[in-house]
Amino acid sequence: MNDDATRVQEFFAARAADWDTRFPDDGPAYAAAVAALELRPGARVLDAGCGTGRALAPLRAAVGPSGTVLGADLTLAMLERAVRAGRDAEGLLLHTDVGRLPLRAGVLDAVFGAGLISHLPQPAENLRELARVVRPGGLLALFHPVGRAALAARHGRELTPDDLRAEPNLRPLLAGAGWRLTTYVDEDERFLALAVREG
Repeated sequence: MNDDATRVQEFFAARAADWDTRFPDDGPAYAAAVAALELRPGARVLDAGCGTGRALAPLRAAVGPSGTVLGADLTLAMLERAVRAGRDAEGLLLHTDVGRLPLRAGVLDAVFGAGLISHLPQPAENLRELARVVRPGGLLALFHPVGRAALAARHGRELTPDDLRAEPNLRPLLAGAGWRLTTYVDEDERFLALAVREG
């Protein structure tokens, strides 16, 4: 594991125990973001960087019992919290790096990533890996339950022009990785970027 991945893992491992109690009101925002993907029954979807699995139930509801829901996370402590919360009943949990997924090319219909983009050690490369496992025409949702300005304020910092989630940065980053940005919403109460896997 490289140093960046180790830092991400250590960051989340230290916060896993109280992660869900720190953000108890995010459920409806997760459900709305999943709904924006317009997944069909039987679809195959990955929650990339799933953490404690808060998106797994709405993803399962969207794809139904015939669909496939996977949750992948690098931090074992986060996955353990997902299991303790019973969220492993909604999908298969994988302890893996989203930059090196143990999946065949084109096997998924969609990827959901909550809070993912700012924690990717190699964003361009990692987004290319997510594109690899999604079929052409499949979807990517990059989500956060608060917008960029609200998140910066929460952390006591200013927004900077190099923020990967700023549209002028995100659009070419996604394009270089095989995605076309179709929807961009950055409001106080949510951040949501939807992209289509180019053919």
